[in-house]
Amino acid sequence: MKGGEWASVVAIFLLLAVSAVIAVAETAFLRMNRIRALAWEEEGRKGAARLVRMLERPERTINVVKFVALAAQTIAAQLIGVLSTGFLGPWGLLVGMTVNVVGFFVLAEAVPSTYAVQQTDRAATRVAPLLWLLTEFAPLRLVARGLIGLSNVIVKGQGLKQGPFVTEAEIRAMADVAAGEKVIEREERELIHSIFEFGDTIVREVMVPRPDMIAVEADATVDDALQIAIEAGKSRIPAYDDSTDNIVGIVFLKDLVARSAVGEGCGPVRSSVRSAVFIPESKRVAELLREMQQQKFHMAIVVDEYGGTAGVVTLEDLLEEIVGEITDEYDVEEPQVEHLADGALRVPGRTSIDDVNEELNVHLPDEEWDTVGGLVLSILGHVPEEGERVTFADLEFCGERMQGHRIVSVLIRPLSPDAPSDDGEDAEAPSGD
Repeated sequence: MKGGEWASVVAIFLLLAVSAVIAVAETAFLRMNRIRALAWEEEGRKGAARLVRMLERPERTINVVKFVALAAQTIAAQLIGVLSTGFLGPWGLLVGMTVNVVGFFVLAEAVPSTYAVQQTDRAATRVAPLLWLLTEFAPLRLVARGLIGLSNVIVKGQGLKQGPFVTEAEIRAMADVAAGEKVIEREERELIHSIFEFGDTIVREVMVPRPDMIAVEADATVDDALQIAIEAGKSRIPAYDDSTDNIVGIVFLKDLVARSAVGEGCGPVRSSVRSAVFIPESKRVAELLREMQQQKFHMAIVVDEYGGTAGVVTLEDLLEEIVGEITDEYDVEEPQVEHLADGALRVPGRTSIDDVNEELNVHLPDEEWDTVGGLVLSILGHVPEEGERVTFADLEFCGERMQGHRIVSVLIRPLSPDAPSDDGEDAEAPSGD
């Protein structure tokens, strides 16, 4: 072979090596995410800081890498075609194409990409300097950007949009996989899911409703209020004039104890009332939690759209949405969901529909109603008699226990497909109108 032919052979092998390294870099970079890179940066791993910066605008790096890979493979294909044609004549073109496709696929694509998939962490940190050099090399960046701009003009594209590159669904899925592989505990997985659900929850879903509120009249005596607070195990209780629709403030147990200790037990509670925070029932709990932290209050009065008292919410209610039930020595634990021997569920009327959906793996509507009691009232269209039954969505609901107009507990029994309802047909889906 002549000197020029030897130079072509050397160039082909160099281009093959470049393609292999670029394949490793591209695969490792695509399998990386910014969260992992940030964790590496905190650990002080070499190359992690550059990965973080490149992952802020990943399209810049990917475009340059793909351009270099395509250029290397195109030039190598041309050189192989020229050499094979010169040695083998017309058949050389076919042989050259075969060698190029097979050789580059195996040595410059399959093998390097497999390595990058199996050793993503090691490959990413090793190729980080090369990726950084290619990304910041102005001529390459300008050429790649120009070609991308041309493609956008041809297909009338709008360019690449920025993030998010990791979605909520992906993080939830990662937590599920990590728990399945014993990387994190089941409780940690549930905590991650609870945090996401916390951001979508509104106050109405976590508050203590008005009928369950522990409150005291503002004109009641200190000793009477002290007795109510102690029996209920509360450190703060709302005070009202005439009815709980007219909350005048909040009284603290420590203030009542202090007044009783100095002989003011017969005095009115009104003089110990502190100002209350009033919030709408549609307020997001994440926003309320931040306000409680910043303004240093632990209880808020929830009002409905008409200005009436809807309930009360405490800091403990919000935290329980993340970490689960917090029970102290004053709390009397009541089972939220009780599984009966016949397959039915016994639940309090204020149990959330989401909890029942999860327990029974069904999809009861929760757009207009937050609780099982609210759903039953909507299906029936009237306040049920104790023991009254109704069917909906292949489930039988029974108002097991009533307290005035409130549904205290409900029995939910799955129906077999051929089981008839009491009225001969399932109730239609309730309307929120």
